Amino acid sequence: MPEKISVDAMVAGGQATAGPPLGPSLGPLGVNVGAVVSEINKLTKDFSGMKVPVKVVVDPETKQFEVNVGTPTTAALLARETPIEKGSAGGWKQPVGDLPFAKIVSLSRAKMAASKRKDLQSRVLQTLGTCVSMGITVDGKSPKEVIDMLKKGTLKIPEG
Repeated sequence: MPEKISVDAMVAGGQATAGPPLGPSLGPLGVNVGAVVSEINKLTKDFSGMKVPVKVVVDPETKQFEVNVGTPTTAALLARETPIEKGSAGGWKQPVGDLPFAKIVSLSRAKMAASKRKDLQSRVLQTLGTCVSMGITVDGKSPKEVIDMLKKGTLKIPEG
């Protein structure tokens, strides 16, 4: 029995097409590319305008497929929440947006499954690090200041 074949790709949320990168990878496997694209677009519609990692697993014997959707990068999620196209060229010294701490925690929770960090505080610190690079302040403060507050225990991550 042949093993299942997987195809990994980055697609625009809700806008995948039968063209590259999916069509050329899936066509030779004999799977219905249109059905795969339709399923991907249905599963990624909430990430419209963002690049989303997808994995299509195909059984070459039965031509059945399964679509697994990952989450966009932390930077892409932050950019969507602060209406900016890209991060600041000067990092946190030239802020381009501001987010509430609760939103940082919420985005961190959303990324937990895809993260190597298994505790929420580590994941929040990682998200704050991305804020530093992108020039996004947190509740009007430098993300570095918020990181220090978390590490010292003067700021707690809300439950829930």
